[in-house]
Amino acid sequence: MPIDAGTPAPDFLLKDQNNQEVRLSDFRGRKAVLLVFYPLAFSRRCHGELTEIQENLADYTGDHLQVLTVSVDSVYSHKVWADQEGFEFPLLADFWPHGEVAAAYGVFDAERGFANRGTFLIDTDGIVAWAEMNGPGEARDQKAWRTALAALPA
Repeated sequence: MPIDAGTPAPDFLLKDQNNQEVRLSDFRGRKAVLLVFYPLAFSRRCHGELTEIQENLADYTGDHLQVLTVSVDSVYSHKVWADQEGFEFPLLADFWPHGEVAAAYGVFDAERGFANRGTFLIDTDGIVAWAEMNGPGEARDQKAWRTALAALPA
C-alpha cells in the first residue's frame, strides 16, 4: 500500500538522466513536488503517460512546483529514452539499491521487480498532500493530479 496523505515524504537522493543528483529535501520550503513512479522505460503505457507530462509540462513545473518521475531503470536507459522522446523533466533512476525509493513509498512490486504507478503530491513542508496508486496495467488520469494541485495552498 502506498504511504498515506499526511505522512512525511521519505527523502531520497537519486540521479537523473543526465547523471545529476536530485534530492527531494532540496525542494523543501521552495517547491511542491509531483512525484510520479512508473514501471519501466520504453513501455507503451509509460511512454504515453510521460508524453502527456511533457505535453502539459507547464502544469507540472514552475516557481512553486516540480515534477519528478522515477523508475527502476538505469540512468543510461533514462538518458536514451529522454533524448529519443524529448522529455525535459527529471527521470530518476531507482536502480540501486533496486527499487529502494519505490519501496519507501509503498509502490514497489517485489515480485515483478519494478514500481507500480504511484503518484504523490508533496507539499513545500515535505508532507504527502495527496497519493494514489495504480497497478502496472492501469492507466492514470492526470485530471486527478490537477485537482490535487489546485487544492494546494498558494
